[in-house]
Amino acid sequence: MNFDFPAFLVLASVVTGGIWLADVWLFAPRRRRQAAADGHQGSLKEPVLVEYARSFFPVIFAVLILRSFLVEPFRIPSNSMMPTLLTGDFILVNKFAYGLRWPVLNSRFLDLGDPEVGDVAVFKYPMDPSVDYIKRVVGVPGDEIGYVNKTLYRNGEPVPQLPIGRYTGVGSGAEMTGANEALERLGSVEHRILTRQNAPDLPPGCRLLAYGPVTVPEGQYFMVGDNRDNSNDSRCWGFVPEENLVGKAFGIWMHWDGRRDGSPIAWGRLGSGIE
Repeated sequence: MNFDFPAFLVLASVVTGGIWLADVWLFAPRRRRQAAADGHQGSLKEPVLVEYARSFFPVIFAVLILRSFLVEPFRIPSNSMMPTLLTGDFILVNKFAYGLRWPVLNSRFLDLGDPEVGDVAVFKYPMDPSVDYIKRVVGVPGDEIGYVNKTLYRNGEPVPQLPIGRYTGVGSGAEMTGANEALERLGSVEHRILTRQNAPDLPPGCRLLAYGPVTVPEGQYFMVGDNRDNSNDSRCWGFVPEENLVGKAFGIWMHWDGRRDGSPIAWGRLGSGIE
């Protein structure tokens, strides 16, 4: 079962803030009157519950605002975005790049922008919105997307690829050693991708593009992993609705992979940007 941290933050903010405000408006004045009647200076000591609520509310509320409207951390759990992102990367996601959204409801109340082709985006998995996915935006509304012979087609034109050579993976990504690595230019973004020469064009079970290109509907996006033969993405389950968007990934702040030789921390990845 997935822990709903945003819902917890909202609930904790409401409870601690409610206790604190109720004390300020209702119970603190009574304590002061009681103290005055008893001949004490000031007010009686506040209850422990109120003291904890007053202490924790500002911290919880600040975290809620930060995660909901500014930046949220995520951890990469799989190899589907190799070589751009590796299993064990801890990334930061810009929460306002695609507009401000209410926490828990995830409905946009302020439009600040839309995904662009080439963005690395976090979104709610359409088949199970309790799960967060991260993929690259390869198609925006109105685009025609196809995938043939390991090549992505956008609006009838092949997306340019420049072969780099054989990829050498480490740690949890060692299974991709020997894959073909290429530099792909998608829109204005250049990024690396991996493919397997003998693998089928579409991963097992991915049939959306099996019979030709598809057009991205209004309010929807087409997302694909950079590890093209090892990614469960829009080629399998279809488009991502606008309301499922979470934010744009922009940086790696930590990498921890217990399967790496030597140190589990890849120091060279810390502070890296995401293209």
